[in-house]
Amino acid sequence: MDDPPKLLDVVRERLQLRHASPNTIEAYIGWIRRYVRFHRGKHPRTLGAPEVTAFLTDLAVRRRVSSSTQNQARAAIVFLYEQVFGMPVAMLKDVAYAKRPARRPTVLSRDEVRAVLTEMEGPPQLIALLIYGSGLRLHEACSLRVKDVDFARSLIVVRQGKGGRDRLTMLPTSIVEPLTAHLAKVEQLHRRELAARRGYVALPDSFARKSPSAARNWSWQWVFPATRGYKDPATGHWVRHHLHDTVVQRAVAAAAHRAGIPKRVTTHTFRHSFATHLLEAGYDIRTIQELLGHKDVSTTMIYTHVLSRGASAVTSPVDAIAHAPIVAPPPTSPRAPHPSMPTSPAVNFPGRIIDGKGLKFPWRHELR
Repeated sequence: MDDPPKLLDVVRERLQLRHASPNTIEAYIGWIRRYVRFHRGKHPRTLGAPEVTAFLTDLAVRRRVSSSTQNQARAAIVFLYEQVFGMPVAMLKDVAYAKRPARRPTVLSRDEVRAVLTEMEGPPQLIALLIYGSGLRLHEACSLRVKDVDFARSLIVVRQGKGGRDRLTMLPTSIVEPLTAHLAKVEQLHRRELAARRGYVALPDSFARKSPSAARNWSWQWVFPATRGYKDPATGHWVRHHLHDTVVQRAVAAAAHRAGIPKRVTTHTFRHSFATHLLEAGYDIRTIQELLGHKDVSTTMIYTHVLSRGASAVTSPVDAIAHAPIVAPPPTSPRAPHPSMPTSPAVNFPGRIIDGKGLKFPWRHELR
């Protein structure tokens, strides 16, 4: 007699039936696992709305997670009870969503974008150029396949974007030459792997069963392949994945640090800057919505805060009276500190005072 399937295996299967992305599947399973650990291993079927509320409250009060993180945890637990256990929605009607604060996206100026991109090189630089030049999300850029880049029409086809939607966006003319040179190197790598009886890539959904030879076809290869491959335990083939998102994230953070940008710069900052600079250039909001792949135009409207009609176009009243300097200029020679004033302990402290590399979240081990 076969053993009953494990709970997390059932959750994974239900999510796959709904065509959830791999990242969503792993995130939901992670939250369900932490939910069970929070209640000391009790089966979720024996728990109810009070226990769900207690878990979400602990995330907000003791863990101090953001509202988006708390809402993701809530969505995972609601999916567990509604889609796996079949419990009525009314059971969780009192479990409220956390209110997300209204925050403005970080946007770089054109000079700042150039400064960061100049400090990058190789595939991470090309991916950052595509994010800023085409409005791609990070994972969309990393998972591009050769067939998705149309040089003849200067288009990029985004397959299975956020929400499972496909869309078209432009291929910037300035990226064509370096991208073509990069693909020539990738094709040489692919030919060497074919000669070694390798050269396989993962195919979407059930397409591998319909066309098994496509896994070694050049058109299905990744534009940005990973540096190393792995052996698929199911097929025994040597498979190469696309470049991991974290490689680009680390490269962007390091480049922004070297460029001296006093802002928190991430890969998504380039996407914010893409939309903002198009709005400043006079393109309509609907066009930008289509390029970004937003389902609702209200999501795209957040970028209108940087237009000339915003706060930057208003003249401050202090500028109207500042015909002469108001703030006294600093003294020409520094004054010696008073003997009675204490000296900061950081003045003569060698090196960095705080090394952030050793800092970890107290529950980081739960995310592995």
